[in-house]
Amino acid sequence: MKVNMGGIILDQPLPHSNLDQIDPFLLIHHWEDRLPGGQRQQDIGVGPHPHRGFAPVTFIFKGSVHHRDSEGFEDIISGGGTQWMNSGKGIIHSERPGKDLAKDGGDFELIQFWVNAPAKNKMEKPNYQAISKEKTPVVTSKDGKVHVGVVAGKFEGKESSIEAYSPILALRLVVEAGGEMSIPIPKHYNALLYQLDGELEINKSKETNARKMVWFENDSDTIHVKGLRNTRAILLCGEPIGEPVATHGPFVMNSREELMEAIHDYQAGKMGELIEKFD
Repeated sequence: MKVNMGGIILDQPLPHSNLDQIDPFLLIHHWEDRLPGGQRQQDIGVGPHPHRGFAPVTFIFKGSVHHRDSEGFEDIISGGGTQWMNSGKGIIHSERPGKDLAKDGGDFELIQFWVNAPAKNKMEKPNYQAISKEKTPVVTSKDGKVHVGVVAGKFEGKESSIEAYSPILALRLVVEAGGEMSIPIPKHYNALLYQLDGELEINKSKETNARKMVWFENDSDTIHVKGLRNTRAILLCGEPIGEPVATHGPFVMNSREELMEAIHDYQAGKMGELIEKFD
């Protein structure tokens, strides 16, 4: 479905209808746009805002994202790269298209998804991690037509440097028409696949296409994909946390009382301060 986030129109495959989460995954937003150029960086994107209790993760596909946060991290990641922020006990950050992209215009596309944190990790010190396209491990299928970027976890002997709160396998898929690959996952993991574009045959029985999400409901220890048309997709797999989830805007905790504490701590300045500086 489409959602309006402060004037930005996004595709939101999760949550939707009666599906609130696919533990540990809480939300998926897909933003694709063509920036016209002639803009100031400070006038576009998402300005300073807080998070606590989970990891917002951004896969950049086109363009660039400039990250700044109250812990002093500042970074620009371009297409093919990933920004992974464990928000822990609280952090304020901003996410804006890169300065050159704002000025010159161009294609801009990203997916952001939220990964819940176990209760034991929700009040840890926050941290920011990033991997560029060049440093993302890639596994290629035997037919040479499926390319899998390993963003979190380990796959076919390739392991990501990202440290997640709980066991996660997060993959980027680029599947050419006719390409096939089987991807093993632990059967007790929850798993979902979301397509940016193209058309796939999944597990030799189901066909799916652009802007569609498939939830596997722990029904197999292998996911087989075949490209019917050239396709980009993400595959998110994770060990369920199995704890109560209480949410309020940018905070994800285990109870209403913890949410109230998060709001109070933010208002009291306990999550730090972010003052953006622009040229």
